Amino acid sequence: MAGNNTVLIIGGGFSGLTVAVEAAEAGLDAVIVEKNPYLGGRVAQHNKYFWKLCPPNCGLEIQFKRIKNNALVKFYTLAEIEGISGEEGNFDVTIRVNPRYVNEKCTGCNKCAEACPVERPNEFNFNMDTTKAAYLPFNQAFPFRYVIDDKFCKSDCKNICMDACKYNAIDFGMKPETIKLKAGAVAMATGWNPYDAAKMDNLGFGKVKNVITNMMMERLASPNGPTAGKILRPSDKKEVKNIAFVQCAGSRDENHLAYCSYICCLASLKQATYVRELYPDSKVRIFYIDIRTPGLYENRFLWKVQEDTNVTLTKGKVAGISEDPATGDVIIEAEDIHAGKKIKAKFDMVVLASGMVPNTGEMKRAAGIPVTDDGFVNAPELKKGIYAAGTLKSPVDVARSVQDATGVVMKSIQSLRRG
Repeated sequence: MAGNNTVLIIGGGFSGLTVAVEAAEAGLDAVIVEKNPYLGGRVAQHNKYFWKLCPPNCGLEIQFKRIKNNALVKFYTLAEIEGISGEEGNFDVTIRVNPRYVNEKCTGCNKCAEACPVERPNEFNFNMDTTKAAYLPFNQAFPFRYVIDDKFCKSDCKNICMDACKYNAIDFGMKPETIKLKAGAVAMATGWNPYDAAKMDNLGFGKVKNVITNMMMERLASPNGPTAGKILRPSDKKEVKNIAFVQCAGSRDENHLAYCSYICCLASLKQATYVRELYPDSKVRIFYIDIRTPGLYENRFLWKVQEDTNVTLTKGKVAGISEDPATGDVIIEAEDIHAGKKIKAKFDMVVLASGMVPNTGEMKRAAGIPVTDDGFVNAPELKKGIYAAGTLKSPVDVARSVQDATGVVMKSIQSLRRG
């Protein structure tokens, strides 16, 4: 690859994929570096996403096909940036690629997983279930290749996986690799992480069994999730017919995240429809400070949800969440501002709309990236030739992340021309 014609993309989520395919289709070399063993990022973990409320694999499949059909796109999974130096048009990049222990001969036959005697927590499903140590991250993962988590492998069990594979795809001799390349522009698209809900002592996460987060709810509702799309509460796998959503769980709080995370209100409204469509006799209650649905379509979606008589929106902050030890039900104590009183209500399960935290930690180490007081990339202070896309700059949804990523491609082209 010609160094001055290469765009390095850090992160293989929807923003990073957009930068890569748009840059490649403009004739540039694109290199994606992704820390997970698959591409797709947070979007891959969703059940449905806006605008059309369709499964995310629809959009991801299109992007993956564009990557497969374009020789100008190269990607490294299980990889991380160790260093970036240089200047616009001539960056020196060091990449560390960690071993997958499964090579390109893998056909996805699942024989290694069937034979593997060891289980590990499934982080893709937020540890709500397990996989074998030899596993496929999810059923439509790209690349469609198994991976082995050697942290859980015992020395006497490795031969079991190797013997089970008829294609010689298991290779425990793989070592970490260091790759050096030159790039003319760098696009950062490392996405976001859910705020740690356990930090909010009053909301019960980690202490009350049937309190989960909004991203956990996405996995519960997903057909490829831990419950095959049935919304079942963690403690006893009971179908959830009476559910509450608690908004601003960590957001707009000076003790946690001072900013509004933007997507949380729409996420809870969307998830309310999951429950209502799956269980017609179910009831949903949403506790909120303010419902924020900026945009024409978003506001219409709010109106649609409000028309459902089995969905109640209660303006008021939740003071505490506890558990009924006899039933496992979740008890919410909150204010009802419009009614002018405090209330106490019981639910099968409670979903916390935990906030969005930009994943800038790796970037700060690799390239000294400037960040704001809230932890987002301070775009105006970025070094020339280095750009941030999507949720690294502010909380946004998928559609706006894609728009922003397209803008980053245009800026990268300008950098390469100047360089």
